[in-house]
Parts: sequence; C-alpha cells; structure tokens
Amino acid sequence: MAYKIQKTDEEWKALLGIERYKILRQKGTEFPHTGQYNLHFEKGTYCCAGCSEPLFESNSKFDAHCGWPSFDESIPGKVEYHKDTTHGMIRTEILCANCGSHLGHVFEDGPTETGTRYCVNSLSIDFKV
Repeated sequence: MAYKIQKTDEEWKALLGIERYKILRQKGTEFPHTGQYNLHFEKGTYCCAGCSEPLFESNSKFDAHCGWPSFDESIPGKVEYHKDTTHGMIRTEILCANCGSHLGHVFEDGPTETGTRYCVNSLSIDFKV
C-alpha cells in the first residue's frame, strides 16, 4: 500500500530507534502494563509516533484493564484496518493511515457505547496537549 509518508527501513530505524521500530514497522507488541500511556488520562491528542498524525482524542481513552492504552474510537479517517491471522488468531490490525505504522489491534468487546476497544502500543503513539 502506498502511504503519504514513505521511508526506507534505514530511515525508519534512525527515526524511531530499535524498540519503536520493532513495534511500528515490524508489527511487534510491547509487554502489558509497561507502556507510559497505559494509565495516562490527561486531556490532549494521541499521535502516531512514526509521523505525528493525530489518531485518538483523550476523551475516547478508557482503562480496559488489559495492560495497553485503550480507546473506544479513533479520529475518523486516521486509522486503517487489516485482517491479521498471525499467532493462530483472527484479529483486526490497526495502522496509521498516513504512514502505515502498526499501532495494535481493535476488538469488538469494549465496555462503552461504541462497543469497540482499540488496543494500542504506547510506543506507537506520542501525546500532545
């Protein structure tokens, strides 16, 4: 897929560092309860760590007790959805629509009125007030 932001692997590695590169570009997952935004509830916007594109507003964040930042909706048009059949499961992967960076997965088990739970790696996002 062609994204607005295009970089070589070497450029992504230099920009992101090893840990973020593993998550954003190699579809990795951070350990639960280790991310800086898991229990972060300030007002602001969560943006893609790869390209700074706004992805989630703080009013959509909630504590899902799963160990990763959780949101019940994304900013319209900012997230792409792909079928993921890795690890013997069928899930929906979420990616930044601007640069194609892996964010996490979305599930239809959320406790809010949307019924949706975006389960996002802290390393895939940055927070801006």
